[in-house]
Amino acid sequence: MSALVFLHGFVGHADSWQPVLQLLSPGQRTLLPLLLGHQRAPQPLTLDSAQLDPATSFQHEVARLAELIAAAQLTDVHLVGYSLGARLALGLLTQHPTLFARATLIGVNPGLSHDDIAGRAERIATDEAWAQLLLTQGLAAFLPKWQAQPLFASQAQLPMLVLQQQQSARQQHSPQGLALALRALGLGHMPDFWPLLPQVRQRVQLVVGALDDKFVRLAEKALTLLPSATLHVVPGVGHNVVLEAPAAVAALLATTEQP
Repeated sequence: MSALVFLHGFVGHADSWQPVLQLLSPGQRTLLPLLLGHQRAPQPLTLDSAQLDPATSFQHEVARLAELIAAAQLTDVHLVGYSLGARLALGLLTQHPTLFARATLIGVNPGLSHDDIAGRAERIATDEAWAQLLLTQGLAAFLPKWQAQPLFASQAQLPMLVLQQQQSARQQHSPQGLALALRALGLGHMPDFWPLLPQVRQRVQLVVGALDDKFVRLAEKALTLLPSATLHVVPGVGHNVVLEAPAAVAALLATTEQP
């Protein structure tokens, strides 16, 4: 049985994968790293140090995750990432390919074009505005506005208990940590992985919600560039397929494990 490494999304946590984990085979070996800024305690980290220079911080996090995964001495590793976690997973696949046998990327964006200077500047400014909201007004002001984005509109159809559990888990983060993640791992600072997709030799499942129009288009484009990829569009759900359709995600992971 392969080992599954799960990388959560922004404002997520290891428990974000629990609805999927409980549907996997008993005894399944897993590793669930916490991403930079998402530890559930205030962090004294800032972008003042050279290691967290915004120009290189995304790559530093990829390297940190690679070291953590390598240290676990896992074999036949299936890398699974959602949103921010999927972007970091692409970094791992392109820069540390020998660690992984296959991958599932859920709601992935391979990056802004290296030449899109204006687009990168706009995204950096947007993420900085979110970071400032966190640092000046805290989670109580940030979380409702973050959740109100059109990207997450389809979650309104979920049971209230599911949404309350998500909100409760998010409230355990620190504003400082999430601001750090926005500044260090945002799309504006992420490398452009589009030119590297043809070099990815692992089998890759691209998973996206049918209601997530932008990411459907991104996945369709990525499908044409990845040498060994399949695309799975999950009907009736939006960006957070992990939360909205955990059974579909678990089924796709199980299918990938079959010889």
